Amino acid sequence: MRKFLSQSVLFAAIAALSVATAGCGYYNGLKAKREFRDANGLYQSSDYKAAAAKYEEVVALPEDVLHQFHLEPAYFFLANSYDNLFRGAKKGDATNDAYMTKAVDNYKKDAEVDPDPKMKKLSLQYLVAAYGPDKLNDPSQQEPILQQMIQVDPTDPANYFYLANIYEQNGDYDNAEAQFMKAKEMKPNDPVVYTTLAAFYDRQGEFDKVINALNERAQHEPNNPEAHHVIATYYWNEAYKNFKLKDADKMKYIQAGLAEVDKALELKPDYFEALTYKNLLLRSEALVEKDPAKQQQLIKQADQLRDKAQELQKQKQAAAAAPAAPKR
Repeated sequence: MRKFLSQSVLFAAIAALSVATAGCGYYNGLKAKREFRDANGLYQSSDYKAAAAKYEEVVALPEDVLHQFHLEPAYFFLANSYDNLFRGAKKGDATNDAYMTKAVDNYKKDAEVDPDPKMKKLSLQYLVAAYGPDKLNDPSQQEPILQQMIQVDPTDPANYFYLANIYEQNGDYDNAEAQFMKAKEMKPNDPVVYTTLAAFYDRQGEFDKVINALNERAQHEPNNPEAHHVIATYYWNEAYKNFKLKDADKMKYIQAGLAEVDKALELKPDYFEALTYKNLLLRSEALVEKDPAKQQQLIKQADQLRDKAQELQKQKQAAAAAPAAPKR
């Protein structure tokens, strides 16, 4: 499972939390502020072992102090420090395995006591990852956590995607599909819901359902050329790589792909990726076409589109590399 936040975002969270502890007047508050600041500096410099030791000093303070000075997120950063110390290649080593045990314990603690819903959600997300295949490899522990995350925020499609992935890995395709349907119900206008659902159907070899999902996405984004281009890529891939298809079915898919790529180009004439795929679709059509004259005509048209796509790509790259004009 992927990491949920980049280091830069975590550092930003640290900065915000450090500010929140400013102004502590009591001894314990001053001690908490100092230890938390020192731990954050070590964390930002990727000295996770030393950072963990400092965060341990913070969480060792009375819980009412942590609550008073909003230091509950120290549990998350302590967990994440141990998480970063863990190495999947060293599973079985007692010291290494203990890092992940401590990470899990502290993610759970933060999710339990942190009043900030964003930090609570973050801890649950990393807790799911901790039980993933590259770490503790215990999917049975992931499912209840994800169900809890869904209860906390039922509108986040990512939670349904993660749960669907667990079911899919276990061969429970019906329950996996059901989670995608729930995600669609929660966010019917989110294009990622449809592209993720299409990818799931593609892995199951259900091409008609792939196209249905992508068409539904395009209905929500009629003016987005990329929505039509993606459909075209799936049609080309099926026609070109599915050797079981009869020529008549291949031609049907090729024509459907050309129709979609033309929609994309109508919306964005300089869409070089779409031009590239139109070139590929025409070449696939030439392979199926029986008339030699029509074959040559299709290949000639494909060559022209290929050249145009390459020229547009060069222009785009040159424009990106050009220095910005000085402001007046």
